[in-house]
Formats: sequence, C-alpha cells, structure tokens
Amino acid sequence: MTLRVFHYKNCTTCKRALALLDKLKVDYEPIDIVTAPPTQKELKGVLTRTGLPLKKLFNTSGQSYRAGNWGERLAEVSEGDALRALAADGKLIKRPVVLGEDFALVGFDEAAYRSRFGKTR
Repeated sequence: MTLRVFHYKNCTTCKRALALLDKLKVDYEPIDIVTAPPTQKELKGVLTRTGLPLKKLFNTSGQSYRAGNWGERLAEVSEGDALRALAADGKLIKRPVVLGEDFALVGFDEAAYRSRFGKTR
C-alpha cells in the first residue's frame, strides 16, 4: 500500500506537512481531501489505528464544523453517522490525514512525523 496523504491545498498546516515529507524524501500519494475525502471505512480504520477519540477526526475550527453545529451534535450522534458525515465533507476532517499500511496520523505534529519517517538526510 502506498502512503496516502489527504490534504487541502490552501491549508498552511498541510503545506508544512507535505514539505516535511518531501524533505524527508518520503514517497506518498497526495489526495485532495475536499474532492476525494477518505471513505467511512478508511476513517474507521484511522480510529482503530490511532486510538483517537472520534472528536479528534473533526476539524473543530472549520466552517463545516460550525455550520453543522457539530460542537453540540457530536455528543449525541452515533459513530457511524459521524463517520458518514466526515466521509461526505472533507472540510469537516482534521487534516492532513496520513494513511499507511499499519498506521495513521491525523493533523500535523512535526515530532510525530519525524519519529515515523526518520531524520532529515
């Protein structure tokens, strides 16, 4: 499985993450999270691999989150319904999302990326 990175081209955090991956010479497939968001199954896999709570998959500072009133709804919605909503609206997802064969990363933490992908060459 090729490393896949779901990102948003206008996101500064995503740009920083992709720049670091390039600097570390990591091969990856960039995927526009808005036009091709992760599937519900992929997002469920992210939860399983990371152990993160469901809320951590949401871009809580984004317009889709506010417009959908997810701050209040999230406590009451089922995991399946939340994952369906995320899969339907890439801007609702915290980004970038990195999917490897046996791991996933959500958001950008430079130390986590360096730990996973090695030091600069």
